[in-house]
Amino acid sequence: MDLQKQVDPQQQAVPVTGLRASDADRDRIADILREALAEGRLTADEHAERVEGALAAKTVGELEVLVRDLPAGRRPATPAHAVAPQRPAPGAIPADPDDTVVAVFSSASRRGRWRAGRRIHAYAVFGSVEIDLSEALFEYQQVVIKAVSVFGNIEVRVPENVSLRGTGGGVLGNFEVDTLDSTEPDAPVVYVDGWAVLGNIEARPKRGKIVADILDKVHRKVDRSMRRHLGH
Repeated sequence: MDLQKQVDPQQQAVPVTGLRASDADRDRIADILREALAEGRLTADEHAERVEGALAAKTVGELEVLVRDLPAGRRPATPAHAVAPQRPAPGAIPADPDDTVVAVFSSASRRGRWRAGRRIHAYAVFGSVEIDLSEALFEYQQVVIKAVSVFGNIEVRVPENVSLRGTGGGVLGNFEVDTLDSTEPDAPVVYVDGWAVLGNIEARPKRGKIVADILDKVHRKVDRSMRRHLGH
């Protein structure tokens, strides 16, 4: 494990073409290649070669190269969207947690269909904590997870279509957050702030899991708040 591994909170956002490719990205490229084969734009050998390249591609940019000379490949890989901020706006997230998960010489988890608050605290001391947001109900667009691991392990899993940011480090430990950018403007943003001392903190997307009702949830919440306000 690294002696000290830190993420610079001021680092610039990764360009879209440099983002890590997801299974959904590879499936999209495979569909374009399959259509091009059916139309006679690619030979069978060319199709097989490009499909193999898609499976091996690690970034969105590497995938785009495979379809750049095809009509369907001229569309942007992702819709134009604003990149999520590296940090929440000052005062946007309360200091007190909505939920606290603690594991001391034990294990604890939050998973399944549960309501994620704006701030979640996770502490693992000689224990293991799992925070799985892949099926969670997001009532807020910004969620902060404060993670502290001492001789323990904390794993955070998020849906593939949210944005994910991380700020933290490790002392004889590991702090690793996969930067993720959603193409949906109203998608939740999950911020993982953490420190691992002789422990491990990891946050990454969960394959095949998405938040399907982002817009509806935001709109319903706003509508309820307006009705309550106008009713007084």
